Amino acid sequence: MNRREFIAGLGSAAAWPLTSLAQQSAVPVIGYLVTGSPLPREEHVAAFRQGLSETGFVEGRNVTVDYRFPNTYDRLPELATELVRRRVAVIATSGLQAALAAKAATTTIPIVFRTGGDPVQYGLVASFNRPGGNITGINDIGEDLGAKRLGLLRDLMPAALRFAMLVDPKTFTTEAAITDVRAAAAAIGVPIEVVTASTNNEIDAAFVSLVQKRIDALLVLPQSLFVNRRLQLITLATYHRLPAIYGGRTWVEIGGLMSYGTDSLDAVRQVGITVSSSWRAA
Repeated sequence: MNRREFIAGLGSAAAWPLTSLAQQSAVPVIGYLVTGSPLPREEHVAAFRQGLSETGFVEGRNVTVDYRFPNTYDRLPELATELVRRRVAVIATSGLQAALAAKAATTTIPIVFRTGGDPVQYGLVASFNRPGGNITGINDIGEDLGAKRLGLLRDLMPAALRFAMLVDPKTFTTEAAITDVRAAAAAIGVPIEVVTASTNNEIDAAFVSLVQKRIDALLVLPQSLFVNRRLQLITLATYHRLPAIYGGRTWVEIGGLMSYGTDSLDAVRQVGITVSSSWRAA
């Protein structure tokens, strides 16, 4: 089983004790936890609902979803605890930090996650084949492909002299991603500038800095902050005529120049399938 597949698979999900949980309410409740405001996450919510529906669960008819969209990482533990207090049947998460918050909040309620960072490296699961405990999910390796994206950007612009990487310093996976891309940049003999942003205003300021430094091409990590603000980033890159590479096809579909990575929407759909399949197995 590789990193793009279910970490524990539906077999592990089937072993979860969901029967008694589901019996607490005529309509089971799923907790859905992801950083960011609901509007930029509409596509992900739709993909999650599609996954549920593919195994016979329709929100508002035979399942209820309790959505929690904190605007900052700091609120994740609080909202994860709220879902536990509500005694939801399962918690679905998107993003490494949301999954870690859910894991810290409960050792009994099943958790199904999607993350772009390495779940083993960051202590989310014990291993890919045997995650252990009450947790399973999908790793779409989105944040581990920075070196490959830099190579593709260099292939597109062989005459470029200055490259930059935009990161959110508040994300757990940032330091590892920076180390990876810097090593790749050194290997191909190009300098790479690391630019940080954690808010809308900081994103605007980052692009001013990129222009002032005469950056030729930009690599944007597919982190939650930037996924939530895709349109802002693509608009700024287009306005400043700055070629950029992003994390997945959804960026290109709304006007981004190019992307490389697994489809996060399909990964979220698979989370929905995993959640509902565990109920059916129970």
